[in-house]
Amino acid sequence: MLSGGNVEAVPASADLRRTTNPLMGRAKAAQDGRAAYYAYRVGSVILNLLPRRVALTGAAALGRVGSRFMEKERAVVADNLRHVLGFRDGHVDEAELHDLVSASFASYGRYWADVAKLKPSASRRLDERYHVTGRQFIDDALEHGGIIFALPHLGSWEIGGVWARREGFPFITVAEDAASSRLTEWFIGRRERLGMRVLPLAPDTSLKLLTALRSGGAVALVADRDVVGDGIVMPFFGALTRVPPGPAVLALRTGATIIPCRVYQEGAHYEAQFGPPIVPERQGALRADVERITAELISIFEGFIAERPEQWHAFQPIWGRTDKGQDPQP
Repeated sequence: MLSGGNVEAVPASADLRRTTNPLMGRAKAAQDGRAAYYAYRVGSVILNLLPRRVALTGAAALGRVGSRFMEKERAVVADNLRHVLGFRDGHVDEAELHDLVSASFASYGRYWADVAKLKPSASRRLDERYHVTGRQFIDDALEHGGIIFALPHLGSWEIGGVWARREGFPFITVAEDAASSRLTEWFIGRRERLGMRVLPLAPDTSLKLLTALRSGGAVALVADRDVVGDGIVMPFFGALTRVPPGPAVLALRTGATIIPCRVYQEGAHYEAQFGPPIVPERQGALRADVERITAELISIFEGFIAERPEQWHAFQPIWGRTDKGQDPQP
């Protein structure tokens, strides 16, 4: 599967995957998966009993307070944001970093409350809440073929599925397995009700994405963190790490336009930006072209994230991942 083709729901724990006792590992994973499933189902019910503003405010407060008891997770977020601040400002203000870490957990709580509250009927108030810049890039790209919406784990993007369906170009995305199959199915079902077509990770997923793009369709890929393990090494906020080559590989193989995008959540409103577009061009060997296009995309992501770093939902280590991976395939 091409990296960058995942929409993460609840990532399985890396510790569970590396357990030394397979039977105990499977049992613990199943137990944790059931707990996560029921926690999200119960949480969704509670949130839907509350007015939207109350739900989002309460979830943000819960995320901020809860982070005080999550030292390991805070350390990971702090390390990731340290790279962003150092690259953006040339130095790291420790007080600002501390506040940003807390704000990141608050933003993540608000994000999940927003997902729980979001319904297809949100299309009735889209013009009030969802403000878009760069729409012309989408229209231009659709005249020439398919589109790859490439985005980082930033803000609250599910509302884009509602908007894209209303505008006439519903997109396909890919779901990474969550902590359990029931939870995976639940998240897929929710996103499909919002207008997305969600593919599970499978051997034929790449072929389905290629087919959709060659027929002029749209695909959305989260592409700021190497999850699958086929990433390529390049600078990201000034330090080397592995990043997904999926958008570049798909674009080069289909001619689809890559449109970087982000959706900041601003209280009860969303600020969406599409573009600048990246038009794939073959200039040499495939690997060199993939690296060149991926570097251009990552540079745009840096700008998106640096503008609102507290909305970057990066709760797994981003840097230090430069072990050998797979080369992009033609």
